[in-house]
Amino acid sequence: MYLERTDMIVNYNKKSVNNLDVKGKKVLLRCDFNVPQDKETGVITDDQRIVASLPTIKYLLEQGAAVIACSHLGRPKGEVNAKYSLAPVQKRLIELLGMDVFFAADVVGEDANAKAAALKPGQLLLLENLRFEKGEEKNDSVLAEKLAKLADVYVSDAFGTVHRAHASTAGVAAFLPAVAGLLVQKELDIMGAALSNPKRPLVAILGGAKVSDKIGVINNLLEKADAVIIGGGMAYTFSKAMGGEIGTSICEDDKLDYARQMIEKAAAKGVRFLLPVDNLCATEFSPAAEAIEVESGKITPDLMGMDIGPKTVELFRQVVAEAGTVIWNGPMGVFEFPNFAGGTTAVAEALAANSAAITIIGGGDSAAAVQQLGFADKMSHISTGGGASLEFLEGIELPGVACLLDK
Repeated sequence: MYLERTDMIVNYNKKSVNNLDVKGKKVLLRCDFNVPQDKETGVITDDQRIVASLPTIKYLLEQGAAVIACSHLGRPKGEVNAKYSLAPVQKRLIELLGMDVFFAADVVGEDANAKAAALKPGQLLLLENLRFEKGEEKNDSVLAEKLAKLADVYVSDAFGTVHRAHASTAGVAAFLPAVAGLLVQKELDIMGAALSNPKRPLVAILGGAKVSDKIGVINNLLEKADAVIIGGGMAYTFSKAMGGEIGTSICEDDKLDYARQMIEKAAAKGVRFLLPVDNLCATEFSPAAEAIEVESGKITPDLMGMDIGPKTVELFRQVVAEAGTVIWNGPMGVFEFPNFAGGTTAVAEALAANSAAITIIGGGDSAAAVQQLGFADKMSHISTGGGASLEFLEGIELPGVACLLDK
């Protein structure tokens, strides 16, 4: 059942802000300001998502637009909650831009409407948390229309949310001309090229705990890649599917048939399908646990797999060194435990060392690992979307992109 796949042509050839004259117009700009904050003080602890939005904001302001920025933050579930206010984001925007940033105390209420109406070209207004509105996550057309009435044009620049059909990501495009921002355009250009016309060999590295999270991704990449590398917890499901002993390692028994099918599909298509040949195991899931090297398929009942082993590291390194394009999504082991972070670190180092390759980090834990290890500047592209980048790699049409005007 998993191998049956209808290839649909997903259109990512969309208009961007570069294709639009925004002078004198009011622009509703969907950003991703869902940033982590200190629970006690509310101070933003990582402003990367805000920084990522600055090129589009600056471009629109320089082009003479009045910009109305909007975003969600956390999961307030349609209720106004001061803990999830975007007020700290307004403060950080002022610091980063060195200019006044107006703030509306609501989303489509009296304050937002009055401040949006008064906004002049070259000025920036930030609306309060979109998810304070019950209709946001329901893609309510009434809310979408109210948002649209604030502006003349809609710009989508929150790649991390384009896989969701919400009022501010897809619904609003029914009422306004809608185009991609610079950040979304970059994601579409780089990741789209990697899948449709990659510099070869194209190597996909997939990790993480569960096969179920990557079913569609593996299936789609086997249509496009020259080699697929499997690591992380999901490697043990593949190992068991091949008859190996995996001890108490994480395993999805209901995905064993799928794992076998993917191995067979890779063989039929001539795609190299690489699984770990050795592992670092432990007697318990603990940061203090001792790392024990064990050959793949021979993990004893008292042990669980926690990371790829040294022989696997060398094997994966060789494949990455020969690659023209590498797409990586998911850690190779329990990266948060220092004793079992070596596999993920080694993959990041291998990508950083291959300066000839186009290296794309598909968001989520992989992106966090690369940033933490200090290799971010050595990668060609680090996606700003977790779920969105996964669905992109899966070949699924993203509602927040599909709604944009075609070139």
